[in-house]
Amino acid sequence: MKIGLVGLGKMGINLAQNMIRNRNEVVGFDLSADLIREAEEYGATGAHTLVEMVEKLDKPRFVWVMVPAGKPTDDTIDQLGELLDEGDYLIDGGNTFWKDSLRHNRLISEKGIHYFDAGSSGGWRGALNGGNFMIGGDDADSFEAIRPLFDGISQKDGYLYTGKAGSGHYLKMVHNGIEYGMMEAIGEGFEVLESSQFDYDNESVAKLWNHGSVVRSWLMELAQDSFGEDPHLDGILGRMHSNGEGQWTVEDAMDNKVPTPVIYAAVAARYRSMQDDTFTGKVVSALRNGFGGHAVDKK
Repeated sequence: MKIGLVGLGKMGINLAQNMIRNRNEVVGFDLSADLIREAEEYGATGAHTLVEMVEKLDKPRFVWVMVPAGKPTDDTIDQLGELLDEGDYLIDGGNTFWKDSLRHNRLISEKGIHYFDAGSSGGWRGALNGGNFMIGGDDADSFEAIRPLFDGISQKDGYLYTGKAGSGHYLKMVHNGIEYGMMEAIGEGFEVLESSQFDYDNESVAKLWNHGSVVRSWLMELAQDSFGEDPHLDGILGRMHSNGEGQWTVEDAMDNKVPTPVIYAAVAARYRSMQDDTFTGKVVSALRNGFGGHAVDKK
């Protein structure tokens, strides 16, 4: 498949390599000329404008958008809505709010363009080596045209067509809400250990818990890696930045009168961490950096 990829940041540049490795032709566009050159080094064809990218694609065209949620995604999809033709395909693989995806779907579908919202999990490592994708789109039959793409770039059993448009990003939103709660529990647990009368080796504890215990997980692996680099995470501040998905999950749960006290508490802890330094914040900040390359605030 020949596919246009919009956005060559930490997720997009790794996704490009994954696509190319799975025998897809990638035409990559980014606002950064340096990132375009890097994509070309991996075998992609560079494009310096959206118009140029679209012109280099074969019909029906396939375009994957991987840019930050909000205005960048809105503007990109608006422009592509004018550049693509009936029968083309547009996939939004970013962390777009699901209600925005419904609006994008209406805009794109009115033009006869097939729209899919693909929630992407696994961080940059997944984007590079096999991701996890939750894919919504109104036309189940047209999904078959892009299924081979996901067969190649996903882990085994690592993608799911979830039904109508918006359902992919909604599922990713809830996934991230769960992620908030899991990371908060790990962070709080290590803070209890750090404050106890005992002298624990945090790296060894994380390694132990990841070998046969109930709480073994990739997040625990990342905790082990982080403690291996900085045993008490003294080099970073405990500020847990947020991309908004946890808050969206809580808000939607409240709209539907569904109690989500764990996820709510995790969201509240994120906001609390922006006021003062906490060890819980250090752990979660390190985990987010580990799986997604998200920024940490250094001391």
